[in-house]
Amino acid sequence: MKGDSMQATAATPATQVKPAPAPAPVPQESPGAFALRDCALIAIATGVRAHNLKELHERVSGIEPGCLYYHFWGGLLRPKFDDPEYRNDFAIWVRSEVHDEALAERLASVDPTQHETLEGLREAVCEAIESRLEVLEAAAWQRAQSPFHFVRSQIAVFDTGRTLRKPQQLAESLPSMSLGSVFYHFIDARRRVPERLDDFRVWLLHWGSRYQDLCDRLAEVDYYFNSLAELRRELAQILGEYFEIPPRRRDEEAA
Repeated sequence: MKGDSMQATAATPATQVKPAPAPAPVPQESPGAFALRDCALIAIATGVRAHNLKELHERVSGIEPGCLYYHFWGGLLRPKFDDPEYRNDFAIWVRSEVHDEALAERLASVDPTQHETLEGLREAVCEAIESRLEVLEAAAWQRAQSPFHFVRSQIAVFDTGRTLRKPQQLAESLPSMSLGSVFYHFIDARRRVPERLDDFRVWLLHWGSRYQDLCDRLAEVDYYFNSLAELRRELAQILGEYFEIPPRRRDEEAA
């Protein structure tokens, strides 16, 4: 290349060779594609059971973290309908099998989104049970109608084959997105991402500050005390309004 350049310059001494222009900056509109994934939460029996509140406290104190994850988050993906007032399995069991409304309400108020680790969540559950045991005393050993079966979870992730190139495509795909995808990207992501963010915001933030307002709105979404269907609907509404997608079109995409 150098030899060719020197020959060309010597043949035309009156012509100055201009340096190549600096490459244009890479636009922030190309942070990479978003690979849409789906998931299922696999329930694995542990063989561990609790027959009364005293045993429940002992088992929760030493059970593996995967059990806590399943009994707080697994209900969102299970094909069953529980009382929405009692979001976790501990509260549901205490209410239906032990018939202790006070403790059930206390356990139902435990919000896993307020704990950065499962160990912090474990402490909150144990504290709720401990405070009730101090009041019940001997009644804490009263046998429940049916035992509590501890189950641990394992998440299976599937590639949907769908790739999003622009944020507007996320808004367009949300109404028809599977509940497993919503769970994986908006809930489960928070235990995978160091900043405890959902995958949607992580991707949007890669585009620079242009979607900061949208990220702020997504950060305010309650992703525990709503069903996955309700969560999907709220996310679709937020992104649909942001990208000015008509409600009728959003309804058609959800059908």
